[in-house]
Amino acid sequence: MLPIDIDVIRVTLHVLAATIWVGGQIVLIALMRPLQRAAPQAVVPIARAFAWVAWPAFAVLIITGLWSFPFGIEMDKAFQTTIGVKLTLVILSGVGVVLHTFARRPAFKAIWGTVGLLAALGALLLGVPIGASM
Repeated sequence: MLPIDIDVIRVTLHVLAATIWVGGQIVLIALMRPLQRAAPQAVVPIARAFAWVAWPAFAVLIITGLWSFPFGIEMDKAFQTTIGVKLTLVILSGVGVVLHTFARRPAFKAIWGTVGLLAALGALLLGVPIGASM
């Protein structure tokens, strides 16, 4: 059996948190329209309940991402660029979701929610080659 060491735990926590942050947003989007039709009064409480799980997952993503960062190791230009773009997308994802949360108009909620999700998907996509190269 392969060993389960601290690196395996770190990567597992990172993947689990990404599953919650990114996958949870996708599931929530899929459920919103039917929920609005069936029980419109439940939309806000369900979104708030998701936030109680999503924001800690986002924090775990940040912590495990920093924990994974190869400090003190020389990185080539492509790796530096990929990390820089990924970090920008992570920040944009968090900001987009915050702005979505506090937006009053439905159009702004939709715009910022989309920004948050697309940025999260982009960060997820860039995380695969980063992880594979480390």
